[in-house]
Amino acid sequence: MTLVQSVDSVALLPAYLAAGTAVLVLITDLVLARPRATIAVAALGALGTAVGSALVGAGAERRTFCVGADCSWIFGGRAALVGVVVALLTVGVLGLSVPALRAGRSPVGEYCFLLACSMTGGVVLGAAGDLITLIVALETLTLPLYVLVGLRRGSLASAEAALTFFVVSVVATTLTLLGAALLYAVTGGLHLDRLGALLTERPELRDLPLTTAAVAVLLVGLAFKVAAVPFHAWAPATYDGAPLPVAAYLSTASKLGGLVALLAVVQRALPADQTGPVLALLAVLTMTVGNLVALRQRRTVRLLAWSSVAQAGYILAPLGALALAAGRTDEARSAAYAAAVAYAVFFVVLELAAFAAVTALRPAGADGGTLDDLRGAARRHPWRAAALGLALVGLAGLPPGLAGLFAKVTVVRALLDGGAAWLALVVALNAVIGLAYYLRVTAALWTPTPLAAPSSGGTAAVPVVGVVGVVLAAATVAAVVLGFAPQLVLDLAGR
Repeated sequence: MTLVQSVDSVALLPAYLAAGTAVLVLITDLVLARPRATIAVAALGALGTAVGSALVGAGAERRTFCVGADCSWIFGGRAALVGVVVALLTVGVLGLSVPALRAGRSPVGEYCFLLACSMTGGVVLGAAGDLITLIVALETLTLPLYVLVGLRRGSLASAEAALTFFVVSVVATTLTLLGAALLYAVTGGLHLDRLGALLTERPELRDLPLTTAAVAVLLVGLAFKVAAVPFHAWAPATYDGAPLPVAAYLSTASKLGGLVALLAVVQRALPADQTGPVLALLAVLTMTVGNLVALRQRRTVRLLAWSSVAQAGYILAPLGALALAAGRTDEARSAAYAAAVAYAVFFVVLELAAFAAVTALRPAGADGGTLDDLRGAARRHPWRAAALGLALVGLAGLPPGLAGLFAKVTVVRALLDGGAAWLALVVALNAVIGLAYYLRVTAALWTPTPLAAPSSGGTAAVPVVGVVGVVLAAATVAAVVLGFAPQLVLDLAGR
C-alpha cells in the first residue's frame, strides 16, 4: 500500500474558495482600506463558494486524501448542501451587518475576515471523513465566533456573552477531543467509516467500558455545540449579548455545523444501539425545556434563542429512533438521517428570516429589544412585520409557513417509520406548546399600541432598511420556495 496520497483539487474547490475569500478580504482591507470594497469581496467570495459547492456536488461523490479505502475528504450531495447553505447564510449575515458596520460599531476588515474564516470551517465540516478533520473544521467554524460576539465596541453585554461562549466552548472542545482520543485508544482508527466497520465487525470492542465512555464523552462534547439540554445554558445569554447579525449566525450556521458533526459520528462511526437512547433522551429534554422556558421570555432574542434550543430537539428527534431495533434497519436509518438534515435546512432558513425581520424592525446597531417593542409593528412597517410573522408561523409548523410544516411532518414520518411512535407523540405535544409563544408574538405585531411616544429603543426610529431589506426579502422568498419543494431538500439530505 502506498502512503503517497493523491489530491483531487476539484473535490477541494469549495474549501479553496472559502479560504481564498478570507485571504482576499484580509488583503483588500489592508491595501484599499475601503469598507464597501471589503464587504463586497466577502459577499462575492461567499457567493462563489456556494456556486462552487453546488457545481462540485452535482456530480458523483469525490474523495481525496485517501490511504487505501479510508479518506479524510468526501464531497457528495450532503457536503454540497451544507457548503451551499453555510455560504448563503454568510452572505445573509453580511447583509444584516451592513448598517452596524457603516456606523463604525465593529471594524469592517476584522469582522468580514472572521466571518469568512468561520464559513471555511462550515464548508470543510460537511466533507470531513475522519475525526481530526471533523474537530478542526468544527473549531474553525466556532473560534471566530468568540471574537465576533465580543467585537462590538463599548458593549459590556457583548464582552460578557463572548466570555461565556468561550468558556463553554473550551469545555465542549476538550470533551470532544477526549472522546476522539478514547475511540482511537480502543480501535486504533480515526476515519469515520473505519471506526464504524471496526465496531460492527468486532462486537467485543463495543462491550469495553472504555468504548462506552468514549461514546458518551464524544456525544456530550458535540451536544454542547447544538445547545442540547442540559448543555444549553450558554446559548440564551450569548445570543442576547451578541450583535443581532452574529446572533443570527450562531443560531443558524453554528447550529447547523454542530448537527453535521454530530450526525457524521452517529451515522458513520458510533454504534446505533449505544447512541440511540442517548439521542432520544436529549431530544425529549431539549424540545420540552426549550419550549417551556420560551413561554416566559420577554426579550425578543432570548425568545428566539430558547426557540432555537427547542428546534434543536426536533432536529435530534429522528436520531432517537435508533434506540429501537425497528429504527436501526438500513431504510429507517437513512430516513432518520435525511429527516434530521432536511429539518435543519428548513430551520436555518426560517430562523435567518426571523432575525432579518427583527433587525429590520429595530434601529441600526440596536439589540433585539423586548417583545413590547414589536407591538403594533405591522401598522408602521407592514411588510417587515408580515415577513416576521411568516417566519414565526413557519417555525411553529403552521401554514402558510409550509417549510416549517413539511419539516415537522418529515420528522414525525421518520419516527413512525422507525417504530418510535412515542417520540413522535412527544414531538407533536411540543409543537402544540410552541404555538403558544409563536402565535403570541405574531399576534402582538398587529396589536394596537398606546398613543404615548415610544421609548428611545422602540421601533419609531427605524431607518431605511436597504441591504437588510434585501436579505429579509431573499430569506422570505427562500422559505416560501422551500415550502413548495420540500422533497428536493429531502433528496439532497439523503445523498
